Amino acid sequence: MRVRLAYGREGLWVDLPDRNVTVVEPRFVEGLPDEEAAIVQALRQPLDSPPLRELVKPEDTVAVVFSDITRPTPNDRLLPPLLAELSHLPREQIVLINALGMHRQNTEEELRGMLGADIVGNYRIVQHDAWDESGLVNLGRTRFGHEILVNRTYAEATVKILTGFIEPHFFAGFSGGPKAVLPGVAGVRLVLENHSAAMLDHPGATWGVTVGNPVWEEMLEVALKTAPAFLLNVTLNRERAITGVYAGSLQVAHRAGTAAVRQTAMVRVDAPFDIVITSNSGYPLDLNLYQAVKGMSAAAQVVREGGSIIIAAECWDGVPDHGEYKKILQMADSPQALLEVIRRPGFLMVDQWEAHVQARVQCRAEVYVKSRYLSETEIRGALLRPCRQIEETLVELLARYGPDARICVLPEGPQTIPYVG
Repeated sequence: MRVRLAYGREGLWVDLPDRNVTVVEPRFVEGLPDEEAAIVQALRQPLDSPPLRELVKPEDTVAVVFSDITRPTPNDRLLPPLLAELSHLPREQIVLINALGMHRQNTEEELRGMLGADIVGNYRIVQHDAWDESGLVNLGRTRFGHEILVNRTYAEATVKILTGFIEPHFFAGFSGGPKAVLPGVAGVRLVLENHSAAMLDHPGATWGVTVGNPVWEEMLEVALKTAPAFLLNVTLNRERAITGVYAGSLQVAHRAGTAAVRQTAMVRVDAPFDIVITSNSGYPLDLNLYQAVKGMSAAAQVVREGGSIIIAAECWDGVPDHGEYKKILQMADSPQALLEVIRRPGFLMVDQWEAHVQARVQCRAEVYVKSRYLSETEIRGALLRPCRQIEETLVELLARYGPDARICVLPEGPQTIPYVG
């Protein structure tokens, strides 16, 4: 059996046994026949909201929040029709905000690739800086006691528009919706507290769960506190074609989008597997090992205790060297010891959530990494096991587990929410 894993831009073909292999994928949905027309229709006939053009008055200032390069949001297809609906407003009254959260700033070249040269050349773009206190405004505290600091430029706009795409998320339930605000344009302390060990250890903080998930509920609370006027979210298929457009009020539009994703992405299996082979959804989601933790987490949903996970992630951005994920991994010599460090009272470091989830996965199953750009030393330094060729590693694992070992393959990685039931 040959299976193509989403890996980098081109994919990775893997030869697998012809028996005891289960391929788990989201239900494929064809792309919309006319994406631009569908977006325009959604903007003019939104859910639980007046048309976007009617919301924006000539005297308004508008902030449009868009996703950064780590997300496959088709900004270059979303923003042109959205901005066309704001053509009655001088461009000087519109600002586009890159929802970086705590990611690195995107380069000029990256912005042009994400948004298109015309938008970059004609609109003011602000790249959110979570550490710049002068660029943040205080909006009080959440019900969890966390101080709400958000981007000042965003907060001061009279009309706030959130954009993004909806996919399963490993501890926020789903992406899109309120995540454009938290972590997108939030201050560093708020993101750290929202992503803390206490929040992530809650049983509701997992794939596909929103209500009853403290991480997502705080994200929603913070987003609503900023009074966003409009949401524009889309769903995508594996070819990155838009399959659905959800526009209107934040809660209603996002709820409609997550309902659609649940129907396509949640896949039941009968029992856990000995071996799970996964990807991290290919470019741009598999840009580094930090992001690849999502693919590990998806696989962990259906691997048996003491089983093995093999993840294929290109990692052209390395571990990476920016952020503190790499540093946190070096604080312990085992996943169990790493969990103890992260769960210490008061422990707050940037990127700890990724190390936290990785360690939990590794306490359940060993993890092998196939990467074009990471060395074996780098992989071992991240407490993981290197995989030169998936077929070779699979032979070794079958020798250990026996020829009747059950194998699961997630070609699209975290685009699928597999579950045992």
